[in-house]
Amino acid sequence: MAVFEGINLVIQYVYLASAVLFIFGIKLLGSPATARRGNFLAALGMFIAIVATLVNEEVLNYEMIAIGIAIGAVIGAVLARTIKMTAMPQMVAIFNGVGGGASAVIAVSEFVRIWDGDISVEGHVKLTIMLGVLIGFVTLTGSLIAFAKLQDLMTTRPVTYPLQNIVSGLMFLAIVGMIVYLVGFEFNIYVFYALVALSLILGIQLVIPIGGADMPVVISLLNSYSGVAAAAAGFALGNLALIVSGALVGAAGLILTNIMTKAMNRSLANVVFGAFGAVTAGGPVAVETRTARSVGAEDAAVMLAYARSVIFVPGYGLAVAQAQHQVRELADLLEGKGVRVKYAIHPVAGRMPGHMNVLLAEANVPYDELYDLDEINDDFRNTDVAVVIGANDVTNPAARDQPDSPVYGMPILNVDQAQHVIVLKRSMSPGFAGIDNDLFFKDNTRMLFGDARRSVTSLVSEVKGL
Repeated sequence: MAVFEGINLVIQYVYLASAVLFIFGIKLLGSPATARRGNFLAALGMFIAIVATLVNEEVLNYEMIAIGIAIGAVIGAVLARTIKMTAMPQMVAIFNGVGGGASAVIAVSEFVRIWDGDISVEGHVKLTIMLGVLIGFVTLTGSLIAFAKLQDLMTTRPVTYPLQNIVSGLMFLAIVGMIVYLVGFEFNIYVFYALVALSLILGIQLVIPIGGADMPVVISLLNSYSGVAAAAAGFALGNLALIVSGALVGAAGLILTNIMTKAMNRSLANVVFGAFGAVTAGGPVAVETRTARSVGAEDAAVMLAYARSVIFVPGYGLAVAQAQHQVRELADLLEGKGVRVKYAIHPVAGRMPGHMNVLLAEANVPYDELYDLDEINDDFRNTDVAVVIGANDVTNPAARDQPDSPVYGMPILNVDQAQHVIVLKRSMSPGFAGIDNDLFFKDNTRMLFGDARRSVTSLVSEVKGL
């Protein structure tokens, strides 16, 4: 083929090498010990692919590309240096939205080029353009809603109205009809405008009924959408690197979404259409009559210092308080006294996949002290003290013991089976699921109220004095 001769053939080989680097990079990202190297390899692959694209003969305006790269690099560098750890989920949501929006804009520009020039193209090219528009714009507006929820710019609870799922279904059917018309019959600009508008609205429609507790799953799903949109844009442009990288992102996001839904013992359909955490109108409001026992830092420090084994259970509260360095210092003190220390990481702890792992890595917590749910759950019954720091729903025994609980069936960390439990929390307020945590009222549980960072700092001081 003529397109694969000369410089174009070289570019295809470079794209192939980039794809190999992407795959090795993803492989290395599977372990915290090799994640940094994996990230570097994947970035190197993308850099090589970009350079190869820039030598393409079809590139017409290098000045605009240079300006775009400079602006993007400055924004990226500023965000990377200034973003708070607790705001990482919001940033990932924005990145997903920008990626989807960029793919959609590429698809729109291809449509306009073909329509304006009355150019004849094959049906599969038309189809990929329409899919790029649909998935890209759904990802854009869906990610913006996810950002608004995570940033508390709107309620984190599901926003629902009667017949919502039916309305969404009808919108989707209308979009399918428009795509069939545009691909099979006529490139009509007005039908295309309607497709763009409905795709933007559908993204909002799909995310507003999803509550804050399901946001980690939604972020993974939107990440997958952004990859699929990029792959569709790659097909429309005939760009191998974009196809491969988009397919890898789409597949990785989908696999992660599957892992997350399994960790919550729920189906993807239940997450997307279940409106988990929605307020039920008209029902009686339950009044909590149980009493939780509190403990001071001095008594909690004694429990920790004279324990044989301690398991720290980090959650979003740890990220908010930025207490990871103090927790590491406390763990070092305890290990110096002969205490065996571990960290239990629930798959959906925090607000995005891997949130707690990254947070603890920032404090140089040894990788071999981090344990997933399946690896550590049996250890709690042989542990003297479990320290819960801001983790709420993932430690609620109701998920295991109460069939009528909204979280029943969700795998949890068996924190309540430890001999003693210390919960660091600002108040008795519920977590993202919006329900009380039965753990707080167990006989072996003591609540250490206050900001997690100040509470752990107090524990460090008390342990040093023992």
